[in-house]
Amino acid sequence: MQRLAGHTPAVIIDNGTGYTKMGYAGNSEPQFIIPSCIAIKESASVGDQSIRRLGKGVEDLDFYIGDEALTATSYSVKWPIRHGIVEDWDLMERFMEQAIFKYLRAEPEDHYFLLTEPPLNTPENREYTAEIMFESFNVPGLYIAVQAVLALAASWTSKQVGERTLTGTVIDSGDGVTHVIPVAEGYVIGSCIKHIPIAGRDITYFIQQLLREREVGIPPEQSLETAKAIKERYSYVCPDIAKEFAKYDQDPSKWMKQFDGVNTVTKQPFTVDVGYERFLGPEIFFHPEFSNPDFTTPISEVVDAVIQNSPIDCRRGLYKNIVLSGGSTMFKDFGRKLQRDVKRMVDQRLKISEELSGGQLKPKPIDVQVVTHHMQRYAVWFGGSMLASTPEFYQVCHTKADYDEHGPSICRHNPVFGTMS
Repeated sequence: MQRLAGHTPAVIIDNGTGYTKMGYAGNSEPQFIIPSCIAIKESASVGDQSIRRLGKGVEDLDFYIGDEALTATSYSVKWPIRHGIVEDWDLMERFMEQAIFKYLRAEPEDHYFLLTEPPLNTPENREYTAEIMFESFNVPGLYIAVQAVLALAASWTSKQVGERTLTGTVIDSGDGVTHVIPVAEGYVIGSCIKHIPIAGRDITYFIQQLLREREVGIPPEQSLETAKAIKERYSYVCPDIAKEFAKYDQDPSKWMKQFDGVNTVTKQPFTVDVGYERFLGPEIFFHPEFSNPDFTTPISEVVDAVIQNSPIDCRRGLYKNIVLSGGSTMFKDFGRKLQRDVKRMVDQRLKISEELSGGQLKPKPIDVQVVTHHMQRYAVWFGGSMLASTPEFYQVCHTKADYDEHGPSICRHNPVFGTMS
């Protein structure tokens, strides 16, 4: 990707609930992926939070972010983002400060910035973001992109995509929450978004539960990270649970895996047999009642409902381009099973409408395609990297001059890249 004349590359920061991805435009993956947390020294005195945090001097520079925050002793660890939306702006500003200066080593006045936001982020939140970026960091230009649209753009790298389109259904599943977001021509259909309260963390907890019931010898304080490692290494999605159980019972030696770990305290090695967890973990997307008694709708039904709620003239486009994004969609065969289930529902519906018409109406079959690609894990960040390395990016950015003239309200609307496709 060519660097544009006279411009240093833009900085792309994708703040997620679990992890923040950051790096420079034109790269194919983020330079840093750190937990979105910050560790601060906090006194227990009563009063307004932001006032309490104001130090008497250098105290307000004394904080850590990311992995360093998790290991810092005698600091309190805070997570300023919940469900993708920033909840504590004071901490978010500090987080960005270290992200830019300490990690990316960038001079913010020299780079345009592309930040991401969840669908249905409020306009006020965009204004706060603009205020922090323009006032505190004095950036020359800022663009706030919707994560789903960037994920759609990232899917263009897939071999399955013939024409570049910004219409599709994005299934974004990270660590904290899964969203199903219909996008038409680059604009999110806000009224049809559904969220599924099952994501990476729930799968880890579920595997931890299964291991706890069966395995002995896992040090309790390491059980969560053991479960996480097993999930990331060995899990996959199976076509049929009953058959899968039978397969394991017939030939355990072929399917069972072993996980070797070391107890951090005693330094003794321990081994864990990994069995049914391999396919039961990701299966909670398709059978949520395994782990969450309050939510029982499988992901394929949610996708179908979202598309059926959308305006009728874009439904075919939404079925034809179901795009996966985020770490929890990386399980082997996840896309294949989803495609099979959605296709089954769609065909069933067409068959019923044909029967109701007494064979008079022959509906045209609907093409269902789930797009997988090798950029899925960082799809949002990578989409941002692609868009910010095009010449149009600098035209749609809000500039410091605009901000000085009109104020933060300029960021309430961010034009969609029409020229991209």
